Amino acid sequence: MRMAELSATSGIPVATIKYYLREGLLPAGERSGPNQSLYGPEHLRRLRVIRGLLEVGGLSVAAAHQVIDAIDSDLGLAHTFDIAQRTVSPLIDPATLSADAVAQVDEVLSGWHVSPENPGRLAAARVLQTFAELGQPDLSGWVPGYAAAALAVAEADLDEIDVRDDRESKTEMVVIGTVLGDALFAGLRRAAQEHVTSTRYAPGPR
Repeated sequence: MRMAELSATSGIPVATIKYYLREGLLPAGERSGPNQSLYGPEHLRRLRVIRGLLEVGGLSVAAAHQVIDAIDSDLGLAHTFDIAQRTVSPLIDPATLSADAVAQVDEVLSGWHVSPENPGRLAAARVLQTFAELGQPDLSGWVPGYAAAALAVAEADLDEIDVRDDRESKTEMVVIGTVLGDALFAGLRRAAQEHVTSTRYAPGPR
């Protein structure tokens, strides 16, 4: 299909598609003549991936580029997971974290295979440190529940990857699932909070 048809089918303006091409997010089409290229289903699929990363995942173009490079690489799934996690996670200097906050996280993660520089470990420690600074140091009843939920979500993530047939779709699910899974879990958490609140604090009989 030509650029105009790709735009109409994807719902993405031609100018935006050209921008993605210039930024290297979208591979070039097949030359069919002077200033003319043809695009196929793989371009349409990639456009949908890009839109998901940018609009739903909230990534910058630079971060989306890193994620897409991971999809297109021949790296193993574990390495691809690592790239995806680091791309979508804030960069935290471990030296800025209190020893107490790190110890609290490590206690909850006891028995897990987690590297010291794992961005989730560092992010969790920063959250606990912030709570302590706000005068909420004792979260012993709250954090383990989150850890259990996170472990269940991670199992669901890997189950979804395992049912994919080929490496490309597995890798794509690793990357896209890492980015969009955060947004999905946040959305479901909001819905669950309303549900539990309405059942736990429902008005009693008058």
